[in-house]
Amino acid sequence: MNITQNKDGSKLTMSLEGRLDTTTAPQLETELKTALDGVTELVFDIKDLAYISSAGLRVLLSAQKVMNKQGSMVIRGASEEVMEIFDVTGFVDILTIES
Repeated sequence: MNITQNKDGSKLTMSLEGRLDTTTAPQLETELKTALDGVTELVFDIKDLAYISSAGLRVLLSAQKVMNKQGSMVIRGASEEVMEIFDVTGFVDILTIES
């Protein structure tokens, strides 16, 4: 999985490409730990994300918990396949997802 960070003041956009699963979730978790300091707006651009597993969902949920305290988090560009996973797991009710 490729992770690209683009920080603009207190806004951080993380673009995810590939598969967010058991193998790659720890990489995202590690990057988030160091990247969220002073961030008030977090955007995940997942238009190039092919798949997300429960491990990936857990990382997004923990990022959401951090951002609830210090700002906002939005997920953008989910493919039909990834959107279905968010839907089935009930994450559409937990996360802010924009098309």
